[in-house]
Amino acid sequence: MIAFGPDGWRGIIAEDFTFTGVRAVSQAIAEHVRSQDSRAAERGVVIGYDTRFLSEAFAAQVARVLAAQGVRALLCERDTPTPAVAAEILRRRAAGGVTITAGGDPPEYNGMTFAADWGGPALPRTVREIRDRANALLVGPRVEDLPSSDAEARGLIERIDPRDAYLERLRSLVRLDTIREARLKVVVDPFYGSAPGYLDALLDEAGCEVQVLHNWRDPRFGDRSPRPTGDRLAELAFQVAETSAHLGLATDVDAERFGLVDADGTTVEPNYFLGLLLRHLVETRGWQGGVARSVATSHLLDAVARRLRISIYETPVGFQQIADLVSKDMVVLGGEEDGGLSVKGHVPTRDGILACLLATELVAARGGARFRALLQELYAEVGTFLTRHGSYRLEPSAVEALQERLERPPGNVAGLAVIEVKRLDGVKLILEDGSWLLFRLPGTEPVVQLYAEAESAEHLDRLMTAGEVLFGR
Repeated sequence: MIAFGPDGWRGIIAEDFTFTGVRAVSQAIAEHVRSQDSRAAERGVVIGYDTRFLSEAFAAQVARVLAAQGVRALLCERDTPTPAVAAEILRRRAAGGVTITAGGDPPEYNGMTFAADWGGPALPRTVREIRDRANALLVGPRVEDLPSSDAEARGLIERIDPRDAYLERLRSLVRLDTIREARLKVVVDPFYGSAPGYLDALLDEAGCEVQVLHNWRDPRFGDRSPRPTGDRLAELAFQVAETSAHLGLATDVDAERFGLVDADGTTVEPNYFLGLLLRHLVETRGWQGGVARSVATSHLLDAVARRLRISIYETPVGFQQIADLVSKDMVVLGGEEDGGLSVKGHVPTRDGILACLLATELVAARGGARFRALLQELYAEVGTFLTRHGSYRLEPSAVEALQERLERPPGNVAGLAVIEVKRLDGVKLILEDGSWLLFRLPGTEPVVQLYAEAESAEHLDRLMTAGEVLFGR
């Protein structure tokens, strides 16, 4: 059966993610968009894909099914970043968009996401409707498709390239002149994904000296997970330090998420960059609005928001509700703990390319300063925030026991009183000094996600240990 998570339907290729399933989901999407708008077939659906194994073939299959349903398929000519697909939906006023991607999942995975006509990820009710219809189609007769040649001849499949329009949108959001004046040296790692020709092109246009790693297609991603975090940034970090670059920039396979490396080769925690970027955007743009973050994201954003006297919105993990706030022009910045963000006036989906460009602008605006120095400066203004995340696989019985404990959480953790319990997404314990612990149980597998934040490394160690004790580790 087809199951959708926060980032769409994903599964192991040929085992869970199959052409049969893709056909069923495609017809369900066609039926959904036609039910929402009598002109949906004419407006069309934008179809993009990343560099994973068979991605272009899956995308072509989506196009053929949509065409058979009379819905015009706007099929990207080459692998395309997910935010570029979102931008094209808005530019063309399309009925929605489909991207074949599994984001930062391991190479054996692929996936499929549906974006609504407002450019953001489909909201839960829509996702449930598409899922239920797709699963019903799986047990019915084979879903029909239209041969590509026939569909193109009838105007039901149109080949498109959203690159130029998307780059023009980015030029309106990023101060390339500021970057140009700083004459920065940068190293870019697109992780064998869809960002080449996008991020490096704009950096080159902005006068940067650019070195690019892994800018060719490798569906195995160098036999590593293509998520730009932790030790996966080691090669980028080495090149930054080796070449005396000002910073390193990375994106995942579909360019939704970002990773950053400082001039000394140390990685920059996305949580902390969000705080720096919020201050930069408010001070340099004069934009009005609040800031949105997921429940697992650092409260550094809250501290910066208080200093700037703007509202803070807390959302469940995932980008759907953040995207909704961005689309309604309610926030200057919306970000999450694992390298996803968007900003006011942009598409309501994660954009790793934009994040990297804004990081470059921020460094350029401060004369090539290191992120470490900028962060210490921010800490001096609002206080220190250190965050950590751990993922633990448990026996099913241990998961059940933890669920029972969290029904009545402890009143004291690591010697500090629990002053508030939040259940927006998981169980979040707010302690008397402002530090916190978050327990999330995804439900799809026996795993607990543990997040913690404190003002010192020692305190953070104590919190993580206390959290592990709660589930018997």
